[in-house]
Amino acid sequence: MTPTMASWGTYVRRVSLAVIVAVGAWLLWPRAGGEFVTGMPEHRDNGADARFVIKFVPGQQYMPGTTPFGLGEPLKGMAEVVRDFEARFPDTRVELITVPGVREYLVTQLSSGNAPDILMVNVEDVWVDVQKGWYVPLDPYLEAPNPFVREQGDPSLPGYEQWWDMFKYQAISRGKAAPDNRNYCISFDMVETGIFYNKDIFREVGIEPPATWDDWLESMAKLKAAGYIPLLMNRDSFNDWTVDLVFDQLYYDILPGIDLVQDPVREAYLEGYLDGDELCFLFEQGFFTEKDPRYGELWKHLHDLRQYCNQNLMGTDLAREFVTQKAAMLWMSTQFTYRLTGDRQLAFDWGVFYVPRFTARTSRFASNTDMCVIGGAGTQYEVSNSACSDTGDPATSERLKRVIALLQFLMVPENYVRVVNEYPSMLPNVAGVPVLPAIQPFADILERRYTTTKWVYTFDLKFNDIQARMLELYLNDGIGHEEFMRWQVDNVHAATRNLRLRKPIDMVRLETRWAELAPLRAGREGLPHE
Repeated sequence: MTPTMASWGTYVRRVSLAVIVAVGAWLLWPRAGGEFVTGMPEHRDNGADARFVIKFVPGQQYMPGTTPFGLGEPLKGMAEVVRDFEARFPDTRVELITVPGVREYLVTQLSSGNAPDILMVNVEDVWVDVQKGWYVPLDPYLEAPNPFVREQGDPSLPGYEQWWDMFKYQAISRGKAAPDNRNYCISFDMVETGIFYNKDIFREVGIEPPATWDDWLESMAKLKAAGYIPLLMNRDSFNDWTVDLVFDQLYYDILPGIDLVQDPVREAYLEGYLDGDELCFLFEQGFFTEKDPRYGELWKHLHDLRQYCNQNLMGTDLAREFVTQKAAMLWMSTQFTYRLTGDRQLAFDWGVFYVPRFTARTSRFASNTDMCVIGGAGTQYEVSNSACSDTGDPATSERLKRVIALLQFLMVPENYVRVVNEYPSMLPNVAGVPVLPAIQPFADILERRYTTTKWVYTFDLKFNDIQARMLELYLNDGIGHEEFMRWQVDNVHAATRNLRLRKPIDMVRLETRWAELAPLRAGREGLPHE
């Protein structure tokens, strides 16, 4: 059964990755009246007398009883695993729920200690609140064995020594440490974006998936001349994905000379990462201002790309333009794979490629490296302070132990595979669990290095909102480049000032490190005047 375009449009509005989502990730779906408990399969022996009642927000993509895109059978994997967990622990009942996906609701619930025990929140939003004590640091549990793996008696199994070892994409999972270097998030699965393309249209126009950014623009010019919309995107995709990718391409070559903080957690897995402290310091050195030619060039590349996109960047029904063959390409995440594989009425062949790299032809600052990962963690689970409601102390809470046990049980491969691989949508993040063939191209992308920084998530939500609005005006020629740059620099200035008000930054330490790295910047082209 093919879903209606209206239902598909609704889905896109809900899961469009400004994240990653990211996009990947999105928060939670609203229901009238607040949270609700999903319908569960029969066999609920653990009733109202249960000692522990765990409220768990699994996310819409795993909610039992839902039918993704209106295709296939209703989901059941998560409910089956929960049923098995309750059988192991008869004193525990798990309620799978959904809650309104608005920050105001979550803040109210978290601040009062009434939030669900396990939440699904984009980890960058969690970072803003770590000082408030709303979330439980997970490091002690991640660094200890997973008891459900340990009981199998095989020391070679991932998770036998440390729960951490079960995560397939270690770089991304460990890179999600908060500014206090603690982990509040389980990267349950992975999501990545890619360029879905219509192979039939490509053959008609005589083009191939491009190898470089310039090849891509030239191919899109041919598609536009042939009467097709070359590429479907929205404003949030520009503001998040494209900014991160282009930023990385332009700054990666000078990263050794400006990466001032060697994070003991992240640096072992990531090739450098510019966090908020570093960006604040670099801004004071003239980076991300009119003195920084890389920063000015970044936005020009976005403007060049915009001419080949759909007219309305605020449109939500981009998928319809793609499946009706009005457009040749759609920049979307892994979730869209199931929409295409499950649609028996689809009238064309399709494929996936990733955004191609910059070369010297594109920019004098090009590092000539492949585009980095911008996806990463998709479904991100956090444990709220509600899990400790019995004692108020994570060290003594029996409720918390049971909540953690649920997550550990869920991560055992034979349980996990029933949830993540129920349909081709999200990439598994547990070692030994196979990737479904339809989403294998995205798994290959995730083997690349991680991005230099997450620009829109580095500062605050206000910064992101202002930048998105300014960028929309700029991309649609409502303002020129110079005016946009003035606004943008003012926005960065305000964001760095606000960040320094929220947390202390050791600028003296950063200044010392800046001086130490001076030889690595010597002779580099396009640096702001020191």
